[in-house]
Amino acid sequence: MWKKEDAKPQGATDNVTAPAVTSAPAATPASTPPSSSALPVSTRAAACISQGIRIKGEVTGSEDLFVDGLVDGKLNLTNGSLTIGPNGTVKADVYAREVIVRGKIEGKVTGRDKVQLWSTGQVTGEVQTDRLAIEEGALLKGKVEAGKQPAKPSETKATTATAIGKVSDATPLSSGTAAD
Repeated sequence: MWKKEDAKPQGATDNVTAPAVTSAPAATPASTPPSSSALPVSTRAAACISQGIRIKGEVTGSEDLFVDGLVDGKLNLTNGSLTIGPNGTVKADVYAREVIVRGKIEGKVTGRDKVQLWSTGQVTGEVQTDRLAIEEGALLKGKVEAGKQPAKPSETKATTATAIGKVSDATPLSSGTAAD
């Protein structure tokens, strides 16, 4: 008798859950099984700015963040991953370890490791990252700097050239002193 009652609510719960997830997968990033196939990063997201929420100002942190609302200002996630949902709009300079764009971003986007633009993603502004992935259908307008930054080898060459220059400047003095 208890088993029959338990079976009926489970069946009813499953029927209610399936349509809700199907109609709005991005609105329920907390439900792990359906979201894992639709939004692989949002399941890890420690925080969520859902659709209908509007933030004006600076957002900082080191956790993963899922934005499906509106953010206007600055977004700085030092070690976190930022996912802009399909309904998300960000008008801000963005800095994160990883940036995944399914919605819209206007501003400078810096993804320390990776920036991914899904087919529904739109970026207007500057993109700077080590790795850039753009799906067919995505929109990107602006300046792009992708790949490992050659600043370290250039700095090494510049330092070596400066050291050689100093040695060559010092060499005539020491050799001139030795010759006298």
